[in-house]
Amino acid sequence: MPNFRSPEFLTGHILRTLAFYEPVSRDPSGGFFHFFKDDGTVYDRRTRHLVSSTRFVFNHAMAYRRFGRPDDLAAARHGLAFVQHAHAQPRDGYAWQIDWHDARATVQDGTHHCYGQAFVLLAHAHALMAGIDEARVGLEHTWQLMERHFWEPQHALYADEATPPDWQVGPYRGQNANMHACEAMLAAYEATQDMRYLDRAQALAESVTGRLAALAGGLVWEHYRDDWSVDWDYNRGDKSNIFRPWGFQTGHLTEWTKLLLQLERVLVAAGREAAWIVPRARHFFDTAMLRGWDAAHGGLVYGFGPDGAVCDRDKYFWVQAESFAAAALLAARTGDAGDVGYWNWYDRIWAYSWEHFVDHQHGAWYRILTPDNRKISDEKSPAGKTDYHTMGACYDVLRALGA
Repeated sequence: MPNFRSPEFLTGHILRTLAFYEPVSRDPSGGFFHFFKDDGTVYDRRTRHLVSSTRFVFNHAMAYRRFGRPDDLAAARHGLAFVQHAHAQPRDGYAWQIDWHDARATVQDGTHHCYGQAFVLLAHAHALMAGIDEARVGLEHTWQLMERHFWEPQHALYADEATPPDWQVGPYRGQNANMHACEAMLAAYEATQDMRYLDRAQALAESVTGRLAALAGGLVWEHYRDDWSVDWDYNRGDKSNIFRPWGFQTGHLTEWTKLLLQLERVLVAAGREAAWIVPRARHFFDTAMLRGWDAAHGGLVYGFGPDGAVCDRDKYFWVQAESFAAAALLAARTGDAGDVGYWNWYDRIWAYSWEHFVDHQHGAWYRILTPDNRKISDEKSPAGKTDYHTMGACYDVLRALGA
């Protein structure tokens, strides 16, 4: 096994993952292709999903900042232009999914998802940090869009979706959009030093991990009604909606662990009180490991129910990635020496992922494995993946290591 804590290993892994996508992902007519087989073959050249479009901007903006390659800067600018022009809708907002053919976009699903708008904000923030100055206008525009149509000040949370083109907000509420909005606000604050973004990130974190978690036994439940009361039955028994899964999500608990610790760093630097953060982050992570680690086959399962029993034993790539990042941030924050505790979890999750998820032949990570670690299909990266989680987790660890 490599030394998973080595900055050289982490940067090398990022570069190898980028190399899987780089030869085939960019579409000269606009944006990027979104559907890749294990060997890199593009199996759908026309469908474009807002989440993939924005995550490709993140991938290349981060790569440019780390490695300084001009091609990554050009790719980030290329991807941002596609978001701003191909996904953008005549009556504002960004289409969730489009058909891109002959350099023209036909809307397949125009639903306005706050989850998608959060990634538009994230893409603009990271593009701005990479030196793409034209991203500044889009960052402000997306903030105003989310503020006008989704923000519910009485709850200090964002609503989830609205119909096109009239922006009628539906009754569903979810934590996932708010979690990624918190991530985006932290990036926007880093890009601009505008305190409204930090204020919003803090409000979202306190609302979801504090007030909402208190309604669900101290953990983050996924689904709520329009009054933000817990909906225990939404999507129960339905594994088809990857953005709204039922149950406590192992990966979302660890993703919140990571975001909380990143928020703490910024709050402390701004002179704000943040004593509540570390105990909450540890509780989320420790519970995720207790309930989510598969002692028989290794790896972290997808989700568990209110009774603590596993409800989805499949292994998802992003769950492992967010969890090793969270473990590293906790280890660095708490002074874990490495023999036991958080560094041990970091090494254990990485070793499992290295053995089962990382494609050592072609690069990047497989997407989903069965409970006993068999591949479900040869579709390595359908729409939504792009390995944003795996590369992002490596960047998070590098920052935690001061590298």
